[in-house]
Amino acid sequence: MTSLTEVEPAELIRAAAEPLPEIDDPSFAEAFDRFADARVVLLGEASHGTSEFYRARAAITRRLVERHGFTIVALEADWPDAAHLDRFVRHRGAREGEEAAFQRFPSWMWRNVEFDGLVRWLHGHNRLLSDGAQAGIYGLDLYNLHGSMQAVIGFLEERDPELAAEARQRYSCLAPFSRDPAQYGAMALSQGYAFCADGAVAMLTDLLERQCLGGDCDEWLDAAANARLVKNAEGYYRAMFEGSEQSWNLRDTHMFETLCQLLEAKGPAAKAVVWAHNSHIGDARATGMGRERGELNIGQLAKEKFGDEARLIGFGTHTGTVAAADDWDAPMKVKQVRPSLEGSHERLCHDAGIERFLLDLREGGPEPVHEERLERYIGVIYRPQTERWSHYVESVLAEQFDGWVWFDETSAVTPLSDVHGAGEDELWPFGL
Repeated sequence: MTSLTEVEPAELIRAAAEPLPEIDDPSFAEAFDRFADARVVLLGEASHGTSEFYRARAAITRRLVERHGFTIVALEADWPDAAHLDRFVRHRGAREGEEAAFQRFPSWMWRNVEFDGLVRWLHGHNRLLSDGAQAGIYGLDLYNLHGSMQAVIGFLEERDPELAAEARQRYSCLAPFSRDPAQYGAMALSQGYAFCADGAVAMLTDLLERQCLGGDCDEWLDAAANARLVKNAEGYYRAMFEGSEQSWNLRDTHMFETLCQLLEAKGPAAKAVVWAHNSHIGDARATGMGRERGELNIGQLAKEKFGDEARLIGFGTHTGTVAAADDWDAPMKVKQVRPSLEGSHERLCHDAGIERFLLDLREGGPEPVHEERLERYIGVIYRPQTERWSHYVESVLAEQFDGWVWFDETSAVTPLSDVHGAGEDELWPFGL
């Protein structure tokens, strides 16, 4: 039951909210044209396993690509895995010997029916377009150390066999840890120095000195991004064991730098849409993450560099179901999302009584979103039994986002394996 003290704030939210139609209605995506004059539009999610968030971001992304000239779709995903999808959507063909994309935990985060719809739409959209006009898929994250090392070596074996041999030697230090790089971080901490750092740095330096090696700038960009991932992942896994904000900051700085390098590579007119969790795309300076823990994120860095040319759009829900696990590397489950807590931004939105809506916060928005309140973050792990401490952070919504999209009740994403079966799912996207 809503307390008397919350009736007025909920009414203010209701008055400012713009009701949205069903996601499949064309006017849903049209509502976001107001943000299309930005160079970077960052689309969040309050969980990594909610169907409505994926479907809404896909609809908005299609609109930005088709009507507003966005050609970069950048994901909170590892570069080599996203590159596999990019070759599909830009009709470049699969690379021989390349591992299938997104087979590691949490595979459902990208191998789901909702995201697959966007992948196949991009494939069709790009079919008759020139290389420069095509929209590509790119990964910003740094977890797939093994895939990135293999991609660098594979590229150089075709373009510069001598440098490929050098890459094998330089990466031989990290190779034993490539499938479980956390072991490297623990060993580096116990030994007191970064014993694999020099080789990773030297490999990136050599690649950057050979721009467009072999004449194919797309393939060189892919190799350089993978070499950068190896260098930054080496530092990230060492920082993980220091128990500070450093590892988070290294990861988000890497993701933002990768985004900036994509924009630079694609030219001054290039525009990007970013898919990442609210915790990455909402300005960290407006949250307990930044104010209390000293953490930064992509949203903060984008605002600092691009100002109003970066638009940050968060997503929220009150209840429903979500695809998540109990622990890292545990099986995915469809879990019930507990109703949002009293006193949270989500509870205010629920109390407003509108099924789907948009709050445009570019001019500030209603008074309640300027107050510090709890905001819920569900990642690939969801622990309802400790939800307050595991999944809520204090934030000021109006300072965190330029727009806030609300779905009162949501449902879990559908993994591709549920539809196609494990054997066919392994061929994604080329074989489905």
